[in-house]
Amino acid sequence: MELAKNQGEEQKMKHPPGLYMLFMVEMWERFSYYGMRALLVMYLTGTLVSGGLGFDKASAMSLYGTFTSLVYLTPLVGGYLSDRFLGQRLAITIGGVTMAAGQFALFASQTKGALYLGLFLLIIGNGFFKPNISAIVGQLYPDGDKRKDAAFTIFYMGINVGAFIAPLVCGTLAEQIFAVRQGGEIIHYGFRYGFLAAAIGMVLGQVIFNLLGNKYLGDIGKKPVTKAKNNDDNSEDTNRPLTKKEKERTAVIFILAAFVIFFWTGFEQAGSSLTIYTKDFIDRNAFGTELPVSWFQSLNPVFIVIFAPIIGKLWISLAKRPQGDMSIPKKMASGLVLLGLGFLLMVGAVLQRGDAGDNVAVKANMLWLVGAYWFHTIGELCLSPVGLSMVSKLAPKKFLSLLMGVWLLSSSVANKLAGVLAGFMDQLGHLQIFGGVAVAVILCGGILLTLNKKLSSMME
Repeated sequence: MELAKNQGEEQKMKHPPGLYMLFMVEMWERFSYYGMRALLVMYLTGTLVSGGLGFDKASAMSLYGTFTSLVYLTPLVGGYLSDRFLGQRLAITIGGVTMAAGQFALFASQTKGALYLGLFLLIIGNGFFKPNISAIVGQLYPDGDKRKDAAFTIFYMGINVGAFIAPLVCGTLAEQIFAVRQGGEIIHYGFRYGFLAAAIGMVLGQVIFNLLGNKYLGDIGKKPVTKAKNNDDNSEDTNRPLTKKEKERTAVIFILAAFVIFFWTGFEQAGSSLTIYTKDFIDRNAFGTELPVSWFQSLNPVFIVIFAPIIGKLWISLAKRPQGDMSIPKKMASGLVLLGLGFLLMVGAVLQRGDAGDNVAVKANMLWLVGAYWFHTIGELCLSPVGLSMVSKLAPKKFLSLLMGVWLLSSSVANKLAGVLAGFMDQLGHLQIFGGVAVAVILCGGILLTLNKKLSSMME
């Protein structure tokens, strides 16, 4: 009898197979996005003869920031349309097909016209895809299910497995296999083949989703929330006004999203200023060869895959204490402080080069960069999956995808600010940019800690 009971409890703690199917879909979508992103700034700033488009650095950083900003803005519209008209499953398919078309456009022609078309399709497609797949993960579990935080951590690992593989595959294709060298120097990059690999990854994700969706998700996400039938006592009446507590919880989502803007503004320097700094001023020689610039963008996801289970166990251990787990605002404040510590290491890299300025012959040790990415990763684990789980818990059901879009809106604002900030790198200098970001995010972390008690009471 006791054995059967224990087996039943163990079965309850297992995650539904639909989670692992969504893990694979998200993994390939992120492979597509991060594979393209790892090459984008180099593609924009490369000379025409080397396979690039010849943008100056400031214009390239601005375009990069605008693109990544809009990628996180359109989920607000995509979330609304799926909640009201499309349903989450159809929205994910529309988004995936559109993004695949965008990657194929980048592969097909290395012109500014093809660039703008490809980026436009990626922006639109991501708006349909991004908020809805995260919303479906939350719907795999009933309200109050203790597995939900762990589920989002597993799902987050899927994101980062794709993000880890992508720069290695797409970067190797562009910087090694299809690159033309002369005297050891690359004279022409194979960027288009990196974009092709990104397109194929997106197609694979959609094949998995559409072949296995009915089997592992059932009817979840098929109907718009406003048209879903109210078949049980626990479902929400979508026509009634929000309660006072629901309004407070929604307000918390907006408040924390505002703080998250500062985190992602610093974090997203990885694809812009940190990429350029790595290319010009970091000693990339290791194991008798020079490592491709794009490979360093795999540090963050590989650190996440390694440390996400450890951080997950840490939260469980803290939850067993008499005072319980750390509050969500405290976790996010920790993430901001850790990001700041990472940028302090980049200050160390700048100081190591001394007065070398723009002299690319003087390089900083790559361990400064590796350490910075490690701090950024641990900070991200304290903030991003916790935020996704928070939105799925606090958002009123009829606004779930919309508020997931609002959460991603913070990344939209941050990515544009990150691009603008990176554009000032040559004018302000590396020390001022890296040091300024460090001070700003650590200060924000301190402010969030002072608001912890109030925000926690609003979330209860």
